[in-house]
Amino acid sequence: MKKVLADRLRSLRNERKLRQIEVAVFCDITEHAYQNYERMTREPRLEILVRIADFYGVSLDYLTGRTDAKEMNKE
Repeated sequence: MKKVLADRLRSLRNERKLRQIEVAVFCDITEHAYQNYERMTREPRLEILVRIADFYGVSLDYLTGRTDAKEMNKE
């Protein structure tokens, strides 16, 4: 899961042409913490992962590799 998460975080950020600090500020974490997630040296706590998913508008399942569908189901 770590590699999939790291790859998807990097990919989503690059698609939107964002810097790591911009994502970190929105998610209320340090830039260093976000860098660690992309480098696979740490995994985010669930509450942080939810913030990141909300920021990118994707599901937790997408971030963690359980699905390849980026779109969130809106029920």
